[in-house]
Amino acid sequence: MLIIGIAGGTGSGKTTVVNQIINELPADEVCVISQDSYYRATHELTYEERTKINFDHPRAIDFELLIEHISQLKSGEIIEQPIYSFVTHNRTKDTIKTHPRKVVIVEGILIFNSEELRKLFDIKIFVHADADERLIRRVRRDISERGRDIDEVLNRYKSTLKPMHQQFIEPTKSFADIIIPNDRYNTVAVDIVRTVISERL
Repeated sequence: MLIIGIAGGTGSGKTTVVNQIINELPADEVCVISQDSYYRATHELTYEERTKINFDHPRAIDFELLIEHISQLKSGEIIEQPIYSFVTHNRTKDTIKTHPRKVVIVEGILIFNSEELRKLFDIKIFVHADADERLIRRVRRDISERGRDIDEVLNRYKSTLKPMHQQFIEPTKSFADIIIPNDRYNTVAVDIVRTVISERL
């Protein structure tokens, strides 16, 4: 099993890179684990209290469960991956049955913040994008997919996203084996990743 960690700031284009890698592999040989599924459960909080959580801080992530699940996949076990709702800011009661595969891709903004989790990755990739580009993508996504309004998105970016990116995400670039600049010229970097995967498998 080859475990690949893909990190990068919000709106950096991690999903695009993940999809480019997935497209190169047979469907039954790869699975994706999203850090977003592993936000801590907050059933004890009211909706108002949940909206105040800083979701861009490592404390918001249930790293213990994420590490346990990846270790189980590595041991050949099936896991029940949580499903998180960005509308209610909480985990749902449902889970996704996830089978071990030859390639496991773990993606998320904060995945390189846990040393124990980093040790499980065979390849660590950081997707880099210009701050303005990331903001534009985040605004579009939060409005169209998560029902936020423009003021809420911009306030959150200024008060939380930007400082958290500078404090917890950008510094983890130093842990990466490969840094992919997310612009239209990133095909070379993706080709390198594809070659590495082929060699390891």
